Amino acid sequence: MNSRIKTACPGATGMEDQVFVAILKIADALAAQAEQLMKASGLTGAQYNVLRILRGAGPEGLPCNGISERMISRDPDMTRMLDRMESRQWITRERQTEDRRVVKARITEEGLKLLKKMDAPVRELHKRQFAHMSATRQKTLLELINEAGAHEPK
Repeated sequence: MNSRIKTACPGATGMEDQVFVAILKIADALAAQAEQLMKASGLTGAQYNVLRILRGAGPEGLPCNGISERMISRDPDMTRMLDRMESRQWITRERQTEDRRVVKARITEEGLKLLKKMDAPVRELHKRQFAHMSATRQKTLLELINEAGAHEPK
């Protein structure tokens, strides 16, 4: 991963350009490693994200648009992805009687088992990805990322 990420980004002129490109490159490299881990268990990164969101939602589940709002990366075809996940029995969906336009998704026992199986390998991957950084540096990085994300450009 380090060989792909350089301090200076060719073609990026200003510091802001360099920061932007560096963030995209590191995000892509980290995500590619996670995708490989997910693929080994028959999941995509987006499906894993949906399962984590639904586990966090608890037994009440979430409307499909609520899942979309919480996704790390937007999936343009959430319905099709949820169809595939339902056919694999990782989730269930149910149209609400009080508002027929709302469809709630819930994680199944099968989905919970799959996530439980993935918890330790994902945690280990993240430990390896950031093992070269002290806890203090990781905390500083997180603060900087949160600061960058909190500002809405005008």
